[in-house]
Amino acid sequence: MEKLLVIDGNSIINRAFYGIMGSKMLMTADGTYTNAVYGFLAILFKELEDIKPEYLAIAFDLKAPTKRHQLYSEYKANRHGMPDELASQMPILKNVLKAMNIKIIEKEGYEADDILGTLANLGKENDLEVFLLTGDRDSFQLIDKNVKVRIPRTKNGKTETEDYTIEKINEEYGLNPIDLIEVKGLMGDNSDNIPGVPGVGEKTALSLIRQFKTIDNVYKNIDLQKGKLREKLESNKELAYLSKTLGTINIEAPIDRNLEDVKIKEWDKTKVLEIFKELRFNRFIERFNLETDIEENNDATDDINFEVEVKKELPETIKDEIKATKKMFYYLDKYIYIFSEKMNKVYVIEDMNNIKELLENDDVLKIGFKQKEDYICFKNENIIPKNLMFDVEIAGYILNSSISKYTLEYLSNEYLHVNLDNYIKADKQNLQMNLFEENIQNNEEIGIYAYIINKLYYVLKEKMEEINQYSLFTDIEMPLSEVLADMQYTGMYVDKQELIDYGVELKEQIEILTKEIYELTGEEFNINSTKQLGEVLFEKMKLTVIKKTKTGYSTDSDVLEKLKPEHPVIEKLLEYRQLVKLNSTYVEGMIPFIKEDRKNTFAFSSNCNYYWKN
Repeated sequence: MEKLLVIDGNSIINRAFYGIMGSKMLMTADGTYTNAVYGFLAILFKELEDIKPEYLAIAFDLKAPTKRHQLYSEYKANRHGMPDELASQMPILKNVLKAMNIKIIEKEGYEADDILGTLANLGKENDLEVFLLTGDRDSFQLIDKNVKVRIPRTKNGKTETEDYTIEKINEEYGLNPIDLIEVKGLMGDNSDNIPGVPGVGEKTALSLIRQFKTIDNVYKNIDLQKGKLREKLESNKELAYLSKTLGTINIEAPIDRNLEDVKIKEWDKTKVLEIFKELRFNRFIERFNLETDIEENNDATDDINFEVEVKKELPETIKDEIKATKKMFYYLDKYIYIFSEKMNKVYVIEDMNNIKELLENDDVLKIGFKQKEDYICFKNENIIPKNLMFDVEIAGYILNSSISKYTLEYLSNEYLHVNLDNYIKADKQNLQMNLFEENIQNNEEIGIYAYIINKLYYVLKEKMEEINQYSLFTDIEMPLSEVLADMQYTGMYVDKQELIDYGVELKEQIEILTKEIYELTGEEFNINSTKQLGEVLFEKMKLTVIKKTKTGYSTDSDVLEKLKPEHPVIEKLLEYRQLVKLNSTYVEGMIPFIKEDRKNTFAFSSNCNYYWKN
């Protein structure tokens, strides 16, 4: 059986908006909020994966009054307006959906509920399995043997959906789905400002409809009611019928009923990629391989054309060019790669000291990648670098601080539409080892980084200027990078023997604690294994289960703190973990990076080929 998925657009984007707020409020470079759009798409993609429908439509409300407002002017009068931060994202979402060729349906005078109902009815008529994704429980009345309602819920910090079927409605309400319309007529709905019968709540309404099935039958048998309930029903009969009408979803809304219009189609991938880039939805770009799937990107990379020349020394003509332009585009690996704009060539220089004069020339701006690490590597070669003041990695961070890594591959894809994977095909570790073994191809593959840094410089500089962030980059971020690099190079004094002795002491304490934990638990096990520890604490010792994860019981520090009053072993476990962390981080973690000939100074560079070791 083919499947139709219909999504209540307003309901789901509202949920997405409030689900990603505060420090997680995503936005574009110009400050446009995108959290609701991102959250909506994440939910949509999850639904498409789970359901795999052949047909898909998104229903939206319009601002214009509906038929229900005409019947009852107070309908939804208590609703607050949509926050500006959310309202501004509605057109963005619709633009994305259009690029994805997803059918958007909205009709003046009708609500999204009516569109859901009409499409559900259309699906039934065409023998489709229909799924309605919404946070509005009013839609339960639409459930049928072929129609399910999926309600999103947040569980353990994640959004999951719960399916409602005829059986589940029977179990929860003791009624058939269609009977809930009658219940709504009697009890009303505060959220929509549907009055119902004043004084009749959900419990009473359910009881009456279970007994009499319809509001008509309730009034036909009004004599069976007594006291205040009868009084309320008799004096508010018109309100009961009005509320039933207001609460009834229209399944014959005047919308286009052509199923082909809602058949899932191929995305306009070029347009989707363009929008996702603007919105900074990099995870979605990677998830759907939009960069590699689009011919436009391949065309863009065809423009890359440069030569590579391996030299022991940099030609004097290139040195003169660098001094004249006051710019040096380079990439530092095992050797230094320098790009000449004039010659359109990357020079691979074996002798670093040959360009010492350029590196120490304060008039020449050095443009590179990860310059904090470069600074340390240069100083390790007795070169005091000056004006390392344009790091494309930091520029990438200034333009978009919402991602975790700013690799040259990412920056090239994002700002140049160049897929470096088309060029860097060999294993990078092997490239470094083989550079000067007559392997020109390897040099070309590494050399492209210097070429790309040159192209990124102009694009990133312009983009930072457009959003008035270039002064932040030049006056704060880059000078700070040099200060941090100098601190990292200088390091700090460490008494190595004292550190070793402390490690011995820690291990002795850890061994004592290990034995005490075994005695208190009654068995030996791997204390560092969350799985084994969880089984001992919660299955064998029957301590209170505070939290579970996908893989079993949680034994994180918060859980253990809460379990302290239940058993003395918990105190021992917390102390054990503290000592293990001290040993691994500050003893075993630091000793390999102590530089003996600098009075036992600890110093470390995370990306330099000249690591300081014993």
